[in-house]
Amino acid sequence: MPVKSKHIHFVSSGTPEADQATKTMIAKYGDCQPENADVIVVLGGDGQMLQTLHSTMNPGNMDLSIPVYGMNFGSIGFLMNAYNEDDLHTRIETAKANSIHPLKMQATDEKGNTHTALALNEVSLFRSSSQAAKIEIFVDGKSRISELICDGVLLATPAGSTAYNLSAHGPILPIDSPLLALTPISPFRPRRWRGAILPNSATVQFSIIKPKRRPVSVVADNRQYSNVAQVTVKEDRTNKVTLLFDPGHSLEERVLNEQFKF
Repeated sequence: MPVKSKHIHFVSSGTPEADQATKTMIAKYGDCQPENADVIVVLGGDGQMLQTLHSTMNPGNMDLSIPVYGMNFGSIGFLMNAYNEDDLHTRIETAKANSIHPLKMQATDEKGNTHTALALNEVSLFRSSSQAAKIEIFVDGKSRISELICDGVLLATPAGSTAYNLSAHGPILPIDSPLLALTPISPFRPRRWRGAILPNSATVQFSIIKPKRRPVSVVADNRQYSNVAQVTVKEDRTNKVTLLFDPGHSLEERVLNEQFKF
């Protein structure tokens, strides 16, 4: 079913170029409040797109997710389309929709406080001192690595597999695959372990060994928590976001292209 485009809400990343383009688009197509919009149009980069997508999520009610169409005014623009001020309604209505389910993270810190967050790209754990982190990894309740000595470790969605996960030498996952990428960051022991591909039904638990001596922080997209003792991550199937891409430039095609870049 084509996405409606009558009521549009525009979002700018705040750079001079994006602000000027936003003013031009509003003058041409009008603007409405996000709660009344059929679609949100983001003018900026991937960071602004992620921030906007987080604002559209509605836990437990996927039908309320507002589609988001991006125009690139950033450096990479992996989640964006090319900027063009003409025929916006047609571009939106003919765009291909990609739905992404976020990861739900629950972290417990050393004081026993619990923190929850959603991540569309990845949940990452990092050492917070000069000493390497020591982390035990459980998958569906079974210990798979009793002691990973590393700078960190991350769990990425297919959409996030081309981001930090790829920089950490993790695998690129097809966007519609029911998979997650578990990737170590600068692993020291086990030296030959390069990560794992897991089903998206898996529950992954990270237990920090000696968290006071070897402190670890966790980051879910852009939300960070320090001095964690345990982190549990699972895909949230009750929630989703919807991205729109011009024909011929779908997210599937972009993920495929990433695998043939040199």
